[in-house]
Amino acid sequence: MFRLFKHYIPNAVIVLALVDFILLIVAGELGWYLRARQIGMDPGIASQRIAPLLSFAVLVQLAMIAVGVYGSDALRSMRYATARLLVAVSLGIIALSVVYFLLPGRTLWRSNLFYAMGIAIVLLVFVRVVLGGVLGTAPFRRRVLVLGAGARADRLRKLAERPEAGFVIVGYVAMSDQKHAIEEAIARSAIHNLTRYVDNLGVGEVVLALEERRNALPLQDLLRIKTTGVHVSDFSTFIERETGRVDLDTVNPSWLIFSDGFSSGRMLSAAFKRLFDVIVSLALLVATLPVVALFALLVKLDSRGPAFFRQTRVGLYGEPFNLIKLRSMRTDAEVDGAQFAQENDPRVTRIGRFIRKVRIDELPQAWTVLKGHMSFVGPRPERPEFVSELEQQLPYYAERHMTKPGITGWAQINYPYGASIEDARHKLEYDLYYAKNYSPFLDLIILLQTLRVVIWREGAR
Repeated sequence: MFRLFKHYIPNAVIVLALVDFILLIVAGELGWYLRARQIGMDPGIASQRIAPLLSFAVLVQLAMIAVGVYGSDALRSMRYATARLLVAVSLGIIALSVVYFLLPGRTLWRSNLFYAMGIAIVLLVFVRVVLGGVLGTAPFRRRVLVLGAGARADRLRKLAERPEAGFVIVGYVAMSDQKHAIEEAIARSAIHNLTRYVDNLGVGEVVLALEERRNALPLQDLLRIKTTGVHVSDFSTFIERETGRVDLDTVNPSWLIFSDGFSSGRMLSAAFKRLFDVIVSLALLVATLPVVALFALLVKLDSRGPAFFRQTRVGLYGEPFNLIKLRSMRTDAEVDGAQFAQENDPRVTRIGRFIRKVRIDELPQAWTVLKGHMSFVGPRPERPEFVSELEQQLPYYAERHMTKPGITGWAQINYPYGASIEDARHKLEYDLYYAKNYSPFLDLIILLQTLRVVIWREGAR
């Protein structure tokens, strides 16, 4: 795993992204060369157009991130990856056309882009075919030794079996005589020198996966392993890093207090985030006013009741605020009390079903962002009725309110829409990860990935 601004990125993704960036520059240059030859113009040297080539590569790669080209599904499915690449390159070309219109000379000529687009798609698909048998295999995975052979060790084994896993488990060491979930685990008593054993296996990281840590930590072993340069991780930290969520089954208050994260040095980041929220919300309100007005009229014509829907939600530090959306349900949707939304919810109107799918009902929330009650990125705000229940049933649920709520968030792009306590538990794990590892870089990833959720309608209900 490579850590960038407190967010972990798999090594395979970093390698693939760097290769893609180089190939995009090559595609842009070849597109220029072909077009120049076609019209009988001297193509010149590549250094003369470094800015247009970089703008082509950067914008297309941002589009690739946005539509999920580097997601786990795209890494393990060639068909999935090709579909996403086609959409990403197309979006990148549209963005480049807009930049060319606003800033002429800062991108490749529009006549070059067609060639560059075709070449880019061919190269990007080709490299995935060639590297498909290499990325994610041993040369790109960290070699991990697990100390423990119980249920936690079994969870790590299942995690390592995923195609997108960034590590491979080279062995398990049973640290006690209790019943083992891992049959092939080697007893600690059978290993004379654990430090030498780690070295002989070429291990890069040791993960402590003991079921009971009280008076059972092999401190002498861990100290010697650590001093030889091998990374040592506890189970909760390893799970957080590999899955992008805080595992509620294993964390405890002391881990949350003493582990890395929840940095207080966020003043500059918070100021930048608020400035971004104000500028973008103003621009969005102005740009989408005709769309919101049109659908407000359609909502009124489709069913009786107001076009806009106001509802109390719980915000920063648990303070309530009013959220505004286009109404997508009947006015009598909750005569029997607050309810979670359901799949194929019968309370949703005909127009409501459409605006939910394409997220048009969310557009008026830009006003809530402008007022400062919400941000564009953050944990999704819940209703007070649900919060009271969830705080009683889920540990650390109140901690998600230490971060300003958002329209989109880490949970929204990583977990499908859920309407149960168990779904709320999974989403809380992602919300805690966001609160713990917040950075402007993570916000950028979430904003880009939100486009993937909207285009493929993931999670909408």
